[in-house]
Amino acid sequence: MITIRPATERGHANHGWLDSWHSFSFANYHDPKHVHFGPLRVINEDRVSAGQGFGKHSHQHMDIISYVLEGELEHKDSMGNGSIIKPGSVQRMSAGHGVTHSEYNPSKTNPVHFLQIWIIPDAAVDASYEEKTFTDADKRGKLRLVASPDAAEGSVKLHQDVRLYAGLFDGAEAAELPLQMGRIAYVHVARGKVTVNGTAMQAGDAAMLTGEPKVTVSAGDNAEVLVFDLTGKPLQ
Repeated sequence: MITIRPATERGHANHGWLDSWHSFSFANYHDPKHVHFGPLRVINEDRVSAGQGFGKHSHQHMDIISYVLEGELEHKDSMGNGSIIKPGSVQRMSAGHGVTHSEYNPSKTNPVHFLQIWIIPDAAVDASYEEKTFTDADKRGKLRLVASPDAAEGSVKLHQDVRLYAGLFDGAEAAELPLQMGRIAYVHVARGKVTVNGTAMQAGDAAMLTGEPKVTVSAGDNAEVLVFDLTGKPLQ
């Protein structure tokens, strides 16, 4: 079964400096039908104005992924990490029992457009940080593994039975991802237009797949796609 959720059905909050779309319940947005999908808990599509950002705040017991689409995002945390995240970078921070961090747009002129993704770990883990870069060539016309529980193929390590793939698709480019029995999948179109398992989708749309043998991505028009291959087991 495939369920499509259009971009416009997401939660929305505009704070002036921050324009945010929530795929799942978050902050003041609560939708009992969309609290999580398996261990995928948050996908926030954020646009932050130049020179603005999220001040120091804490999280616990989450794997947090930042995926920049346009612009730059400056990260600092209480573990002593600091970096400027750019398009192509995948940052993973495991909050453990508590990490304080900030995320700012360091540009004086340009906004930053990025996805903030939360994965629920399968057990309590220590706080840690990791960042990897994947070029456009790595993702062009394919689904490139960028996060996984075993850090396979140079991906960042997650503390849950989740594999995250990223791909860029135009024209005749296409890719398939087989799904093992009992697995579920979530497809988020980060930008552009694309067809997923025969259904046309556009930026911000999502597809939730249960009981499907594979995910097929094709007919892209400047498309960037994230595919989550998720355990279908109930959360502990």
